[in-house]
Amino acid sequence: MSEKTARHTLIDDAQGLVVGTLLVALSVQLLQGAGLVTGQIAGLSLVASYATGWAFGPIFFGLNLPFYWLAFRRLGRAFTLKSFAAVGLLSLFTELTPAVLTVQPLSAPAAAVLAGVTAGAGLLALFRHGASLGGVGILAVWLQDSRGIRAGWVQLGFDAAVFALALAVIAPLTVLWSLLGAVVLNLIIATNHRRDRYVAR
Repeated sequence: MSEKTARHTLIDDAQGLVVGTLLVALSVQLLQGAGLVTGQIAGLSLVASYATGWAFGPIFFGLNLPFYWLAFRRLGRAFTLKSFAAVGLLSLFTELTPAVLTVQPLSAPAAAVLAGVTAGAGLLALFRHGASLGGVGILAVWLQDSRGIRAGWVQLGFDAAVFALALAVIAPLTVLWSLLGAVVLNLIIATNHRRDRYVAR
């Protein structure tokens, strides 16, 4: 695939952001249906939502705000704007989906696997259109570039802190099932998000 044919149009990017954030919003519904959490800022937002009773969307949007300046400086305007749009869409969709889709209580293992699969597919769509869901991923890239700290270790450390916090608001067994969902998600990203298989600009 040549670099020219790999380029996405504005319409391509728009549908990619909508589809990707819809899939991640569905994964949030699945997680909430079983009382599970996940990693990154989404996981921290879920923990905060369970602890306070506040809605996930506004918490997620607010926690991402400090990272945009860093994204602009390190990853460019296009990436920052697309990521801001993706975070805004996800915050909106997680508020709207309960009105049109009711997830009955699920078994924790099923919810973990399904949420991991849908979130993984959604994040792949966002990555392939030059966007992210902001947060720790941006910080991790910056620390790797500026301090030589591996991005994977930064994200792993943050996720460990999120799951430790989750133990304060949900049962230990539920946290373990949440870890299963995070493993499924990261396996999908690790297997499929490879520049030697897919390059788009």
